[in-house]
Amino acid sequence: MTALLRAEGVTRRFGGVHALRQVALDVREGETHAVIGPNGAGKSTLFKLIGGQLAATSGTIRFADRRVDRLAPHRRARLGIAIAFQDSPVFRGLTVAENAMVGAHAVTSAGPLAAVLRLPRHRKDEIRIRTAAADALARTGLSDWADRPAEDLPLGLQRALQVARALSGRPRLLLLDEPASGLRAAERAALAGLIEELRGAGMSILLVEHDVAFVARLADRVTVLDLGRVIAHGTFAEIRADPAVITAYLGGPG
Repeated sequence: MTALLRAEGVTRRFGGVHALRQVALDVREGETHAVIGPNGAGKSTLFKLIGGQLAATSGTIRFADRRVDRLAPHRRARLGIAIAFQDSPVFRGLTVAENAMVGAHAVTSAGPLAAVLRLPRHRKDEIRIRTAAADALARTGLSDWADRPAEDLPLGLQRALQVARALSGRPRLLLLDEPASGLRAAERAALAGLIEELRGAGMSILLVEHDVAFVARLADRVTVLDLGRVIAHGTFAEIRADPAVITAYLGGPG
């Protein structure tokens, strides 16, 4: 399988503190790749380096054979990287459909002037945005909620809406930041089913998650971080049996 995303030697320092040290990671076409580790391991930092919210101190990140670690987040979105952050709330006062449409604006071609003047180019973009949002809502099972206020959704469906918002940009790689956090068992199961459907349709997914059972169900491969370093990499069965992982994260004899 071809690597769609590849990070090599990625290091991030905050002052004299290393959040990440020489991290290597790749996400293959059509796979779900999970990153796990204890609190403070560097998972969120790695996620933000890939999305562009932070810059690496050193190392490279390539997406679809193009170096992207020096690109702004919106330029990475245009290339096909979409993010659903755990702490990114729905936009209150907007409908579910309007929330989903926000994610499509990052990849439109018309600028603000075209929007103000209602130029033909903007009108074409508006049609594309509405179509992409409707498709995303259909994929996430939210079509029946399209005209409802987004804040009326229960938490599980709000999490699905975050995914829909990311999908509206028609990405090749979907980054999910602890999507199961705070969900009840039935909501976690529904979200896991959605992620499985996306993977089945060919979506590449990078998942940062604390819920080990959630990861075991979904991940084709797992990278384990501890204190900013990769300590294990492989299938869930392989990392589950790794002594370093057992000691650092999963529990058991050291």
